[in-house]
Amino acid sequence: MFNIDNLTRKNIQALVPYSSARDEFSGEAKVFLDANENSLGSPLTKWYNRYPDPHQQKVKEALSMVKAIGTEHIFLGNGSDECIDLLYRCFCNPGKDNVIICPPTYGMYEVSANINDVEVRKAPLLDDFELDLVHLENLVDAHTKLIWICSPNNPTGNSLNRNDIETVLNNFNGIVVIDEAYINFARQKSFIQELNDYPNLVVMQTFSKAWGLAGLRLGMAFASKEIIDVLNKVKPPYNINQATQEQALKALEEVGQVNDMIKELVAMRDALAEVFTQVPTVEKVYPSDANFLLVKIKDARKVYEYMLTKGIVLRDRSNVKLCEDCLRITIGTEKENTILVDALVEYLESNT
Repeated sequence: MFNIDNLTRKNIQALVPYSSARDEFSGEAKVFLDANENSLGSPLTKWYNRYPDPHQQKVKEALSMVKAIGTEHIFLGNGSDECIDLLYRCFCNPGKDNVIICPPTYGMYEVSANINDVEVRKAPLLDDFELDLVHLENLVDAHTKLIWICSPNNPTGNSLNRNDIETVLNNFNGIVVIDEAYINFARQKSFIQELNDYPNLVVMQTFSKAWGLAGLRLGMAFASKEIIDVLNKVKPPYNINQATQEQALKALEEVGQVNDMIKELVAMRDALAEVFTQVPTVEKVYPSDANFLLVKIKDARKVYEYMLTKGIVLRDRSNVKLCEDCLRITIGTEKENTILVDALVEYLESNT
């Protein structure tokens, strides 16, 4: 049975979190003389002399309407990377516990584990980029605290089999983290609505992809109230700045515009995939549920370096297991996609 007390580090259970004066009262205040801010303002037209809401309540309320989930199930991080780091710091004892990742996958799961001195065990995806449930199960022991699943997966672009993910959720007593950074581009529905069924589930999403707000650094984690409470206990007091909260609120009023952008990006993704299938040196264009394509192409590294000479930056994944000779290509604007295709034609002409 899932028991959060058995998973949470003992020092975190005993931790008395930092508390500001604004955590210690309720209601609206008119005069703030508690935090040693500059009461005369700031040199900007828009004043940012006051600390932001440490709980981001207005953003969470707006987000709860979009995601159809209570605010008590929402955590906001300084990018998803903060959510990843906090999960390690809350639930993994350094030098003792372990986590499981399923490569090829997002690199920060392993980087953050190394920073926190947590052992990483790897259950590589199968050749069809699906979970290897047998290998994964064999890696689990009493010290396995987290299993990381990225779906749609980065860099392969596919949504993982939903039944396989549910099998992991039903048979693991630790925390299963499903990273849905690219879920807005997929047909598969989010696991957010499954939180009531799985107390050990954490779903991560982000404002950096479909919402187009990568520069603001705002990540989301959705989980049971018990897990969210632990994350809130450990996070820095003011981890989401005022400007980010304001811009996120404005963005959350424009769901229709975001949906239109998603449709346009998906259409361009499918069109670009069709173009690549006509390129003689392209061996395979993998199906994608994200805003990028994984393309297996002859001499991938050479193509990558040629594109750099043209000022075009792609992601070379050719040295990653299961992604040999592959480039990961983000869907750009119509103009950027045309520039890319033209450069690829030039490359082929100069190498024939």
